Amino acid sequence: MKKAESLHIYSGDFVAGSLLIRESQIIARLLLDGADTKEWHQAIVIDNLLQKRSPETAKRQAKLIKSRLIIMQPNLWNLINQGVQDIVTHALLAAAIKHSRLLGDFLDQIVRSLWQTFKQRISVSDWKDFWETCTQIDPHINQWSKATQSKIKQTVFRILAEAKYVNNTRSLELLPVNVVPEVRQYLIDHREDYVLKCMEIT
Repeated sequence: MKKAESLHIYSGDFVAGSLLIRESQIIARLLLDGADTKEWHQAIVIDNLLQKRSPETAKRQAKLIKSRLIIMQPNLWNLINQGVQDIVTHALLAAAIKHSRLLGDFLDQIVRSLWQTFKQRISVSDWKDFWETCTQIDPHINQWSKATQSKIKQTVFRILAEAKYVNNTRSLELLPVNVVPEVRQYLIDHREDYVLKCMEIT
């Protein structure tokens, strides 16, 4: 069972939140400070630094953010911690792409294609076509509930809006993007070729 699961390309766990910018800065600081298990519990559950309505929500989002950031290097955490908006946003998008191949492939395959064919916005059919392709690559996602599939679409579109790849989640009009130099250099230095490719779509 574990061996089969390891072959899955796509994961739906990122539905716990979009870029979560403010919350991610808090988690980045905890990681930079080397918080241990007790300090982590104190910050997330007792002090409720993420300002969530329940400990369960706080723990779920903290886990998601940590899983995104921990696969990147501490110098990216520093960029997030510095608080410059465009840098933080692109750093978090880079981490989210590396954490979720589904998000990355949507940017690389669909959004890139729209730019190449001079389309102005993402359509409902674009997502349907993408999802159909994903089910052929990784059939296990067919087992996800319709609610989960809908939430995944909403989260992907929200991330694109937060990163200013589209103007908003309603019209999904494409916006030109230049990856900020600090994040671009990080990705080059650490050979994150796939992530950079997904971000440089315009």
